[in-house]
Amino acid sequence: MHEPVTVEVFIIGNEILNGEIQDTNSHWLCKEITAMGGLVVRQTALRDDLDGIATALRAALDRGTRVIMTSGGLGPTADDLTLAAVARCAGRELCLNQQARGMIKASYDALFDKGILDQGGLTPAREKMAWLPVGTTPLYNTVGTAPCSLLHSGQSTIICLPGIPKELRGIFNSSLQPFLQETFRGGSAVMMTMTVTCNDESILEPVLSRVAHDHPAVYVKLLATMPGETPELDITLTAVGPDRPALEVLVDAAMADMKKGCASLGYPCRVKNTS
Repeated sequence: MHEPVTVEVFIIGNEILNGEIQDTNSHWLCKEITAMGGLVVRQTALRDDLDGIATALRAALDRGTRVIMTSGGLGPTADDLTLAAVARCAGRELCLNQQARGMIKASYDALFDKGILDQGGLTPAREKMAWLPVGTTPLYNTVGTAPCSLLHSGQSTIICLPGIPKELRGIFNSSLQPFLQETFRGGSAVMMTMTVTCNDESILEPVLSRVAHDHPAVYVKLLATMPGETPELDITLTAVGPDRPALEVLVDAAMADMKKGCASLGYPCRVKNTS
């Protein structure tokens, strides 16, 4: 019997420890990780202090914790210090990650185009969020602007998630899924995300249920939003197993079926990304 994957969760932010905001992220993460078969061995809240965060994360690395998750401290302001602390604890330099920079620019441009922000593009403060420890893989934030970051350090993996609950859950349920499925379920994971031009998930439910039934090896997940919040909805399709080419075939078939079903309802869709 395999030993469970050990996980530590670090919630970062003065606002949490000052009692200004109630932490819901740790409860949600612990529940989700446990449901996937992981073993949460420690949950810690930390202030926005570079030395304190780096020391705590270094201790988790020294304990050999397999997955270290942080929440908060990824934003554009000077007190967002998580990435700098990760770099220090892992002995890495911070560098401008061009992939993350592109993600951030695209997010701000999209918010500007929708009239939510007065200015799109990048500013020095926004670009700060793209300075990641060397070797980090940025993961797309489907809801907000700051990407998630994933860094392998020895036998551990450090995952930095935003502190806004909606963003954290959006990333966890979308771009982080391949890593989670591989780590906690074993084997490889293939995920495709499609965007449907529809803002009512109840209309799509019959298609989702049918595709899930007809393709039992593929996990189908609709990323819910508030009604009217966006004219589009994202759907992820994930398959896990030892044979990646076979998984790609399974997901492609489910995706084709999903497209056909959405089109039959009069809602066009497109593939957003594959991982």
